[in-house]
Amino acid sequence: MTDNLTDLKTKVPQATLLFWALKMMSTTVGETGADWINFGLGFGLVHTSIIAAGLFVVALIFQLKSPRYIPWLYWLTVLLVSITGTLITDYLTDQMQVPLLYSVAMFGSALVMVLMFWHRSEGTLEFAAINTTSRELYYWLAIMITFAFGTALGDALAERLGLGYLSTTMLFAVLIAITGFLWRIRAISAVACFWCVYVLTRPLGAALADLFSQPIKQGGLGYGTTPVNLIFLIAMVALIVVSGVFSRSSPQDQP
Repeated sequence: MTDNLTDLKTKVPQATLLFWALKMMSTTVGETGADWINFGLGFGLVHTSIIAAGLFVVALIFQLKSPRYIPWLYWLTVLLVSITGTLITDYLTDQMQVPLLYSVAMFGSALVMVLMFWHRSEGTLEFAAINTTSRELYYWLAIMITFAFGTALGDALAERLGLGYLSTTMLFAVLIAITGFLWRIRAISAVACFWCVYVLTRPLGAALADLFSQPIKQGGLGYGTTPVNLIFLIAMVALIVVSGVFSRSSPQDQP
């Protein structure tokens, strides 16, 4: 289906190993970054949520106005939507006392609805075809929900159901491997594989972040939020630089 708006160049990077490494790091930094601003800087959950949401909106406006894929801008937007999605679930859990399993059901249902409307409107959920304004809006809305959903799912398993951070990390790593295997043997489509893995990398990254940052008595390794956040942020920046180099060296307009 075509859009009545002007077509854009594809503004989403290819789902390569570099993409998934950056995606997982963005979820890790999103988890620790939200905690760092909330607790480390003492902003509090409400003020942190307002700041993160405001920065995300600004970054998204620039991303939507950009005529092409710009690695640092795209991944900055992903990082900010990661922090914002995390804070949405945290706000519902801590401020509004919404049980995590309710949040899982709510955000899971919302994600299915958005993807259904997206497919009905555009005729495709292909992640390499984000080349109209409407598709890009659907894309970022779906991503926002995946981060909120993944946060609730990871926290529900690790904390509420007592699975622990290490076991939760391993569980989602195995689920991602199984999804990739099903795609390899053509049991599921590339689009279905992409969205399944996109959802699963959120609780994987969150559980990994908590595993490293949370105190030992709470099941973590006790390294603290600030150093874990800094290490993953530096690694993410380095990979974004690499992504930019690859993007400039590509003869195509594709990401």
